[in-house]
Amino acid sequence: MSLFLEMARMAEQGLTFVVATVVSSSGSAPQKAGAKLLVLPGGRLSGTIGGGAIEKQVVEAARELLADGGAATRLFDVQLAQDLGMSCGGRMAVFLEKVRPQERVYLFGAGHVAKALYGVAQAAGFSVTVADARSEWLAEERFPTAERALGDPVAFARAAPFDGAGALACVLTHDHALDQELVEVLLRQPLRYLGMIGSLRKGEKVRARLAERDFSPEIIARLRTPMGVSIGALTPEEIAVSIAAELIAVRRGLGPPPAAPGAGSAR
Repeated sequence: MSLFLEMARMAEQGLTFVVATVVSSSGSAPQKAGAKLLVLPGGRLSGTIGGGAIEKQVVEAARELLADGGAATRLFDVQLAQDLGMSCGGRMAVFLEKVRPQERVYLFGAGHVAKALYGVAQAAGFSVTVADARSEWLAEERFPTAERALGDPVAFARAAPFDGAGALACVLTHDHALDQELVEVLLRQPLRYLGMIGSLRKGEKVRARLAERDFSPEIIARLRTPMGVSIGALTPEEIAVSIAAELIAVRRGLGPPPAAPGAGSAR
């Protein structure tokens, strides 16, 4: 299988991996520009950039890149004899790029904020799934390129194929009791992020009910509510921007930034 086909297959499977590409070489070097090596979590390798000390160093650098939540690239430029003690004595520059699966945002609720958030999140490079039981709100013209899950959103939350690596979920339904039920289901799922729309008071009530139902403090702490960064958002569109900024911060490995005092209070 060619490396390009293998990369496509790994991307379809939602795997994160590093592509190491020789971008330049001079003198006596084990590989020429264009040679590629794929490094996957767990240690599996595919392809080669020449073996020996240079490949060992690049694989170690690739594994560090995989473990780094924020960094996505690194340039590895070495004199083979001087830096690595290789007898060939040339020079190689290797560019490392971490390839992540496209993060998917699950929106539970198809109201005004969800519609605005769908557009902003999609423009920011997220895949979007919207779940709602109301067909008129989940109409194709409102979410034309999203994956739409029509039916009981709680049942969908129980069955959705969350992989834990890139999935983020936002609870923004029209009903507080439904929000509570969704949060209780989603906290048991392997999500990278879980946020709920609402006021500070609503968040306090939801957390209190979770504690009453024997959710541990560590599990409750995974719930981000109110959602959204502090930009003074009031309209659905402004709230969507506020929430999307938080999702981007999580994607970049920064963690959720400080929340707005009443962020996400509108529907």
